[in-house]
Amino acid sequence: MKKWPYTKGLHDLGNGCYAYLQPNGTWGYSNSGLVVDGGEALLVDTLMDLKLTREMLDRMRAAVPVSEKIETLVNTHSNPDHTNGNQLVAGAQIISSTACLEEMKEQSSAPRYPMTGDAGAFFQEVLGSRFDFSNIRAVLPSRTFDRELTLLVGSKEVCLLEMGPAHTRGDIVIHVPADKTVFTGDILFAGGHPVIWAGPVGNWIRACDTILEWDVETVVPGHGPITDKSGVRALKRYLKFVRDESRKRFDAGMGYEDAARDIALDAFADWTDPERIVVNVYACYREFSGKADRLPVPALFGGMARYHNERKTRTDRVRG
Repeated sequence: MKKWPYTKGLHDLGNGCYAYLQPNGTWGYSNSGLVVDGGEALLVDTLMDLKLTREMLDRMRAAVPVSEKIETLVNTHSNPDHTNGNQLVAGAQIISSTACLEEMKEQSSAPRYPMTGDAGAFFQEVLGSRFDFSNIRAVLPSRTFDRELTLLVGSKEVCLLEMGPAHTRGDIVIHVPADKTVFTGDILFAGGHPVIWAGPVGNWIRACDTILEWDVETVVPGHGPITDKSGVRALKRYLKFVRDESRKRFDAGMGYEDAARDIALDAFADWTDPERIVVNVYACYREFSGKADRLPVPALFGGMARYHNERKTRTDRVRG
């Protein structure tokens, strides 16, 4: 594997493929991609706020003049750190899965539930204090597809494949076969705990298997450093571990928050955002029980906040 530096900014992958990285890849700091050929350009995702997206587009235009006019923007899924800058890609056709568009419509029309207490403090710590959410307006995809869509960027074939529901209901990946490159969106978190907002976890594991079957050398994750198939194998290992450990505790009658605290994460000790284990165990429990209803996001943030605060308290005691 070529060792790509994990530094902020635009990285030339060769043959007209580029990755835009935002270390350290934790909450809200997502990656984007650019594919160019024959005077045409396709952008993979925008960023969490307008300032970050504008900075990214300026760097792309300075380094890759053809990106001055991006004809196509692909949203890999509905999360705001991949869509909040859509309004800055003026004139582009925006493409997503049908399920992604549906989820974006729900999010843009739903009332915003304020997070209070531990959940609010944690949200402010990991998201609210880092990004500027002012002046953002929802700009939705204008073209959707189900399962698979093949595009041409110049003469370069770009394949969009639906992998969700997994991280969200409508996850897709962007495969550039000729360049042995895939932009995964949040189907891959490299070096960080993923978060299973939708599930089922089995779909996500199958998505990893699909990527592993391809002739791919360069994998651009939704968060974290550029990797190869080893990064996909690591995430698959994590997902199977969480599913299997959750099953043991579900069968023993343990609540999902207690189960999350009980699962030892030593094998993933250097991964960011360990509090996401709470959401991931909850997703497994919901799958095991066959329940369609989901807890609201503020409740899940509350569980992560309690895990985060307890972990921080233990660390402070050890240091003290």
